[in-house]
Amino acid sequence: MNRVCILNVVGLTPRLAALAPRISERGNPLAWKSPIPAVTCTSQATMLTGKMPRDHGIVGNGWYFRETAEIRFWQQHNALIQGDKFYDGVETAKMFWWFNQSAPVRWSCTPKPHYGCDGSKAFDVLDFTDCNLTQKLGPFPFFAFWGPGAGLASSKWIAEATAMVMRKQKPQLSMVYLPHLDYDYQRFPDHDPQRVAEVDACAGLVIDAADEIGAEVVVVSEYGLVPVNKAVMINQHLRRAGMLTVRNGPFGEMLMPGESRAFAVVDHQLAHLYVNDPTVLGEVRKLLESIDGIASVVAPGDLQLDHPRSGEWIALAEPDAWFAYYYWLDDSQAPDFARCVDIHRKPGYDPCELFMTSKVRAGIRLAQKKLGMRYKMDVIPLDPTLVRGSHGLHPAAEDGPMILGPDSPPDQMAGFKDYLGRLLA
Repeated sequence: MNRVCILNVVGLTPRLAALAPRISERGNPLAWKSPIPAVTCTSQATMLTGKMPRDHGIVGNGWYFRETAEIRFWQQHNALIQGDKFYDGVETAKMFWWFNQSAPVRWSCTPKPHYGCDGSKAFDVLDFTDCNLTQKLGPFPFFAFWGPGAGLASSKWIAEATAMVMRKQKPQLSMVYLPHLDYDYQRFPDHDPQRVAEVDACAGLVIDAADEIGAEVVVVSEYGLVPVNKAVMINQHLRRAGMLTVRNGPFGEMLMPGESRAFAVVDHQLAHLYVNDPTVLGEVRKLLESIDGIASVVAPGDLQLDHPRSGEWIALAEPDAWFAYYYWLDDSQAPDFARCVDIHRKPGYDPCELFMTSKVRAGIRLAQKKLGMRYKMDVIPLDPTLVRGSHGLHPAAEDGPMILGPDSPPDQMAGFKDYLGRLLA
């Protein structure tokens, strides 16, 4: 049996790999081309299936569900990906890769909080590894996985857990997701080499386990992050043009996508434009093309995004810009979730969740929680100028995603499924 371990080191590029000795000792990093948008869910779906978004249907980290008039981000169910995956029929351990829930793999672990009827939430993971990970490693550090405290602890826990599963279960295929570079590289424009050294040490824990069980190591990344200095408020432009509808209420203004003539679902440097009123298709495109920070507005088919889940238009940001989801025109009318880490309620990706308005305020909210009081963790700033890194487009090759592995790795993510099949054969 041939064994393979796939290390998905988010944000690692050919340029940065030179600063990662444990990774680079396995071979030379090669640039490879992602789909657009170059974001987690779309890139992973292309790697898993060998298909482009028009075929696998993962058109972003989130999209508009027309059947229910809801915008949903970060859905985890495996059935959302349309197409066969490379782990079908392979004894696999899938550790924190996306679309992990109900995946047909032998062992897996993925984040999954518990939700109470009173709105409370208890953080936990779904652990199907037979390794009792939280008993041995302690609770998964959710606050280091996303939010203002996101950092090294989550990647270290995932690496230690993966190494434990590999040594005990000896899977034919091991898949591990290390997100560490995704955090500070969105917070700051400069790529601190220390972050690379830290994630390289995490990768080393998995590489050691791979060597012990005789697994070939393949290192991939989904995208490279680039400096940005401009947030494009695309939904505010649509609202001022009379295209976007909101409902005001006790919890602020709420976007009404089903009642809007047009609105944008933003995802880093790409936005899907959903146009419910076909008579304004041309007007919407003309408006968007006039907005500073938008490089182009194209039909989905131009990017192999022509899937029913896509918008009627796709807006691409300038290389130094990104799309903010804000649709309110006055911060006093912002919805209550805007100031919280709330990845499932927000109708677009919000990197401001990596920042905090006040540690004192956060401490007060935690005290309220411990006392059993109702509270909301409203500590996220409404200041998109804080965000200094993004992704989603095709940057220069040395600053884009990379692959490292034996036997002539592909230069396109769409070739990864066949490549992995050769390694496992």
